[in-house]
Amino acid sequence: MLFNSLDFAVFLPIVFALYWFVSLRYLKFQNLLLIIASYVFYGWWDYRFLSLIIFSSLVDYTIGLKLKNEEKALKRKLLLWASISINIGFLGFFKYYNFFVDNFVEAFSFFGSKIQANTLNIILPVGISFYTFQTLSYTIDVYKQKLEPTKDIISFLAFVSFFPQLVAGPIERATNLLPQFYKARAFHYSNAVDGCRQILWGLFKKVVIADQCAIYANLIFNNSSDYSGSTLVMGAIFFTFQIYGDFSGYSDIAIGVSRLFGFNLKQNFAFPYFSRDIAEFWRRWHISLSTWFRDYLYIPLGGSRGEIWIKIRNIFIIFIVSGFWHGANWTFIVWGFLNALYFLPLLLTKKNRYNIEIVAANTLLPSLKECIAMLMTFSIIVFAWIFFRAESIIHAISYIRNIFSSALFEAPVIRPTYLIAFLFIFMSIEWFGRKDKYALELLLLKRKRILKWGVYITLIISICVFSGEEQEFIYFQF
Repeated sequence: MLFNSLDFAVFLPIVFALYWFVSLRYLKFQNLLLIIASYVFYGWWDYRFLSLIIFSSLVDYTIGLKLKNEEKALKRKLLLWASISINIGFLGFFKYYNFFVDNFVEAFSFFGSKIQANTLNIILPVGISFYTFQTLSYTIDVYKQKLEPTKDIISFLAFVSFFPQLVAGPIERATNLLPQFYKARAFHYSNAVDGCRQILWGLFKKVVIADQCAIYANLIFNNSSDYSGSTLVMGAIFFTFQIYGDFSGYSDIAIGVSRLFGFNLKQNFAFPYFSRDIAEFWRRWHISLSTWFRDYLYIPLGGSRGEIWIKIRNIFIIFIVSGFWHGANWTFIVWGFLNALYFLPLLLTKKNRYNIEIVAANTLLPSLKECIAMLMTFSIIVFAWIFFRAESIIHAISYIRNIFSSALFEAPVIRPTYLIAFLFIFMSIEWFGRKDKYALELLLLKRKRILKWGVYITLIISICVFSGEEQEFIYFQF
């Protein structure tokens, strides 16, 4: 079920009404209702894969309880690795089986040997990368004794399957989200209004920004050999805004919907395209995944401690694994490798923690130095996104080679004026709201009612005008 679909527009009010007006604020009933609603939400795509998420949930719930009563270090490690093996095993099979088989065959063909190996017609379960990491965080934190294992199976099942963030995040930690299922939740009008405001902004990002950019990004990338270098640059820029509007839009809707039900999810995007270096970008882009890899992979590997080669090794591991997490294609691995290369100079010069605060924190406009830094960072991000969007490494290299043609400095053939205007307005709103959790959080609160509602109505009209055929969110495929 898509957030931008008519189905969800009917589904959400029904669940909201049952949750607040029928459950009579009885906690167990509310949690049970959320489980049912979440399974309906997920099963709307393909009910067969409900068994997978239920099985994964029961495995980690059981292992969590066993960890609580087990004192022997060896048995505790075996329980942890059982959880990791089962969860990563499912993820690896559904997402990477065909990738490894194909590359295994190609490797032998390269050396002159031909072998027969059959791939399978595997359907990738929506959201498996997200809920796998979410439930794994529970087991790992219980193992590290950072979290008390729960005996409340209803709360745990609700935590794993919570429908607003089930299929595309944010990837919530058990330490933050699970305790919220234990506590009685009361309806607060201000929270609901704020949630609706964030949902509206997320829908605008998805429908008006991402889906419109997708039209031209797809056209240019799918026919890249037909266009000049300047047009290909526009295609890469359109995809850059497409993926941001699409994914951060989903996160905004997920967080907003959660607030309607009395839950607070962590911020997942913090205006990443205003970053002054790549380290700042990764602190602001897909925060829930970046911090997951930091806490459960990078730090256990040694992080930035130890000899210089260990630091370099760890940086490449975390970025390449992050790239591979996105999909079974060498393009994602190269994309991760590129980001590691970008990050490396900052690490070696110990400048990776320079830009912690938001740009121009105490001024309206950035300085010339900050503008140059943002432009340079944005440029290398756009370049890396080419590999992320390309169908193959060959396609990406061809695309990049065609950019540096004699027509690079000619006017682009495709330059939709309406979309460029929307992008300018969108980024202006993001700039003025960059200090908040999302652009519209506080930007209009102290404004006159006529201005505030004028903006809301304009956003709603824009969404209605540009809402054509339902477009899936990009990160559904991850």
